[in-house]
Amino acid sequence: MDISTACIVGSGLIGSCWAALFARAGLNVQLYDIDEGQVFKGLDAIRDIISQLSENGLLNDQTVDSVMCRIHGTTSLEEAVQDAEYIQECVPEKLELKQQIFKSLDSLANESCILASSTSCIAPSSFTEGLAHAMNCLVAHPVNPPHYIPVVEIVSAPWTSEMTVQRTCEFQKKLGQAPVVLRKEVNGFVINRLQYALLMEAWRLVEDGVATPEDIDTAISQGLGLRWSFMGVFETIDLNAPGGVSDYCDRYGESITALCKEQEDTRKIKGSETAAQINEAMRKRIPLEDIQAGTRRAWRDRRLAALAVHKHTQAKLSKDEKA
Repeated sequence: MDISTACIVGSGLIGSCWAALFARAGLNVQLYDIDEGQVFKGLDAIRDIISQLSENGLLNDQTVDSVMCRIHGTTSLEEAVQDAEYIQECVPEKLELKQQIFKSLDSLANESCILASSTSCIAPSSFTEGLAHAMNCLVAHPVNPPHYIPVVEIVSAPWTSEMTVQRTCEFQKKLGQAPVVLRKEVNGFVINRLQYALLMEAWRLVEDGVATPEDIDTAISQGLGLRWSFMGVFETIDLNAPGGVSDYCDRYGESITALCKEQEDTRKIKGSETAAQINEAMRKRIPLEDIQAGTRRAWRDRRLAALAVHKHTQAKLSKDEKA
């Protein structure tokens, strides 16, 4: 069943991004928040996002106004979910709040409506157990900002139906996103487990005096990150040996395993001297005022927009070549 009407619960940053993506894909969108002022603020943020997409040629040849007219704000949860076929929860990362919201959604949503949470770390089983529509519940966790970074983690609870997972993946692809399906719940999901593993090794290298924070960042932004922007770690090793993955593992597997045994030493992050050292290095490069004023994040989003345009163009060229 094709999804044509969606509801966003929570009109903050992530909720606004989701609303822009839903409306760009042609959906009718209900934006809900408990405070009317927050709803208006969210609608303004959504217009800004849609305008940015338009400026970068990422609005699929639509006008800003034509996309915005599909979005309606409300402070009535019952009104917001009345016709929804897909609901995206975007409230703060508090378990009790998510339990409360999903209990309310469970009592209001129609029988086939998908109930998705944007949580980045809370297992879906912890806030969907015992619900009448538990089989329709899961996590659809985006990476910020989702209108430029398409990956979405799809995380099931033990009782989530396979049909719900399939429908959610199809829906995310319709939005232009790239779903990644987790076959079981795991702390941190996939994205955070990967980035925290890299962060901890970067932390050790700084703490042990191997390299400066500046050089660690350079190793990623001017090295590994360039490859990772268009292919993953497994395709990387597949291309790094004449015989592909099997050949790579035969050549380098023992040395990789031996090196990784040195990386089992987890370090303290909160309140550590290394945290102060890294913060000092960052403040030399980027004044705190630039972060607080949003100028550095705006710079990040412009760079991500340019990368999104490039990847979109390359994908189209690749499709044309195969045709």
